[in-house]
Amino acid sequence: MTDNILTLLSSRHASQRPDAPALAGQDEQERWYDISWREFDRQINMAARALASLGVKPADCVGTFSANRPENLVTDFACYRNRAISVSIYATSSPEQVAYIVNDASIAVLFAGNSTQYHFAREAMRQCPSLKQIIVIKPIETDEDDDTTMLWSDFIKLGEDSDRSIADEVEKRTAEARPTDIATLVYTSGTTGEPKGAMLTHANYDAALDAHRTALSMLSTDDVSMAFLPLSHIFEKGFTYVCLMMGIKVAVNRDPRAIQDTIKEVRPTCMCAVPRFWEKVYTAVLDKIASMNPVSRAMVRAALRIGHRRNLDYVRHGLKAPFWLERSYRFVDRRIFSKLRGAIGIDRPNIFPTAGAPVSPEIVEFFHSAGLWIMVGYGLSETTATVTCFRQIDYEIGSVGQPLPTVNIKIGDNSEVLVKGPTVMTGYYNKPEATAEAFTADGWFRTGDAGYIDKEGSLFLTDRIKDLFKTSNGKYIAPQMIEARLGTDKFIEQVAIIGDSRKFVSALIVPNFGSLREWAANNGIPSTSDEELLKHQSVHDMMEARLEKLQKGLAPYEKIKRFTLLPHEFTMDNGELTNTLKIKRRVINSRYADLIEAMYS
Repeated sequence: MTDNILTLLSSRHASQRPDAPALAGQDEQERWYDISWREFDRQINMAARALASLGVKPADCVGTFSANRPENLVTDFACYRNRAISVSIYATSSPEQVAYIVNDASIAVLFAGNSTQYHFAREAMRQCPSLKQIIVIKPIETDEDDDTTMLWSDFIKLGEDSDRSIADEVEKRTAEARPTDIATLVYTSGTTGEPKGAMLTHANYDAALDAHRTALSMLSTDDVSMAFLPLSHIFEKGFTYVCLMMGIKVAVNRDPRAIQDTIKEVRPTCMCAVPRFWEKVYTAVLDKIASMNPVSRAMVRAALRIGHRRNLDYVRHGLKAPFWLERSYRFVDRRIFSKLRGAIGIDRPNIFPTAGAPVSPEIVEFFHSAGLWIMVGYGLSETTATVTCFRQIDYEIGSVGQPLPTVNIKIGDNSEVLVKGPTVMTGYYNKPEATAEAFTADGWFRTGDAGYIDKEGSLFLTDRIKDLFKTSNGKYIAPQMIEARLGTDKFIEQVAIIGDSRKFVSALIVPNFGSLREWAANNGIPSTSDEELLKHQSVHDMMEARLEKLQKGLAPYEKIKRFTLLPHEFTMDNGELTNTLKIKRRVINSRYADLIEAMYS
């Protein structure tokens, strides 16, 4: 019998608590329904047999190209029963990106989530000799000339109708599964080049899961998690696996744009998110506070001061708050903070892991004061997600926490963060040269991130090394740090910092047009379009004043001297953002070259 945690995870829970909910999904009318551990395990067994019937063998790659659905997790675990390799492709990928990954991983079986992804998969099939079978999860009408696609229902029936020899073969593969087997290929976003498939073995996942069992001891089967980020992202995939290992029900959110509604329906006690989610919540809460009458506004601010004193000055350090402070906190928590959390949809908060980009200390302190524990962390696809995270006590605001048990970090040349430990990948699939470049001579993984470690062992990140640039005056600039600061403002939706080899720092800014239109209406500024609105000098003056306030404390050479307001967002569709919503700086610099040059003329 295999010792791999993931291979038989569902079977273990199904035997111990068969009727407890493993997952919650949404039907096509967006109504929530539970999937028990017994049913989850049954579907995995049938899917595993169906894959074997389709000719999938150990070490074969199986692709999933879909938005979040319970079926994505079924296919993952069905792969593990067969010792096959699960490859998740972002649902927002272009046909070219899909074809690239299918070819690179020699995928023969590809799951498509909906009609759009089905047609992209069909297009990829014409360019990918390895791809033989498409399976569509959502019931759709397939092309008339298509004899290589089946629906999910038919795929599961294939497993149900398989003969005993197929079942025996799957059981044999499961029993022979080893920690050295590759579990997943997680493709990097490719901000500076073509995507690379990080090979994560079952040993990597076993080490990561065991470490999180210790680091996240505050979680229990009473918790409910929401899979909000894409399951193709190692952060969401890893956290979801942790929750499933611990028997926590995972509600699978299909449409990230609907999160404001689904979070109120599911009421998760834990959920991983990127900082942009909390930035939006933060600005919405501040807007609400600003609209209150003076007495209510003063009460909220007083409550936040009490929350800060109790949660950050005492609880954060493992200290018992004085009686008077504890009593005051319980009062404001019941009268104010509980209503704030309820309005968000998080009325039963436990922990909310946050990573993927810099997060403002101001935002962390705000939510911690209000009784919402944002658990800041740091990790990469190549490290099976988490490298560091906040501990329960003595965590440093502004840091990304301390290393997980068994994970080691140190600072190398150019302040680069280096990582070594059992969660680090074995290399990049089919890319020996890239693999060699990713490690130092003595085996430390090069993260590409710059940072430092304080005397308490907490890691502080400064920026991506490839993002750092130097002005023509020789001053180093960390653009992500500045962008994170500006992202806390309700009038700013996106920002790209410019200044490599330039005399000063400038910025391309996409305003939050909802907030900007409201401000314009309140200030009597007429406009018939967003483009016209941005031409008003008063809009530029208002934004300039806000930037000055947001940049307080920065060195003069770090501050934005000029900026241009853009009438449209950076998007994945036009190639300006990666699938993880990171700015592709090369694309931005090239596409907006004329606007950039105008700021320096």
